[in-house]
Amino acid sequence: MLPAMAQGVPLNFSLKRVDFLRAAARAACALIAAASLSACAAEPPVQAPIYTAVVNPSLQSLVDKVLDDAARRTGVAVEKLQVLSADSVTWPDGSLGCPQPGMMYTQALVPGYRVRIQAAGQLLDYHASSRGALVVCPAGRATEPIRGEAT
Repeated sequence: MLPAMAQGVPLNFSLKRVDFLRAAARAACALIAAASLSACAAEPPVQAPIYTAVVNPSLQSLVDKVLDDAARRTGVAVEKLQVLSADSVTWPDGSLGCPQPGMMYTQALVPGYRVRIQAAGQLLDYHASSRGALVVCPAGRATEPIRGEAT
């Protein structure tokens, strides 16, 4: 038979008291859960991100530089210039698709860009490397970039 008191807790309790303690514990858990959920609900809902077209920041900054140069070369205001194309390309060698007679160039593929600008009836063909080298290539000297190798 058990002693009347085991480790300081009297053993004279009823089933009603056990049920009451269990109900109180459940109510406390429910209150904690409700408080936690209400804290979550108080935060503003997370909005789905808005997706926009990806713009290559390097290409955009190059186009800005090209427009400034074209305006300086032609005397046409930047607002009146028309960007015909701006593409990432791969040039066949270090000439960036604009070889000068008598010059030697590295014989390696060069990632870069091609930007074509229309300025008062004049076509300006800019060739650039991804590292920032930039040339305006005259129509008779320009060579095409490698097809299917865009960077």
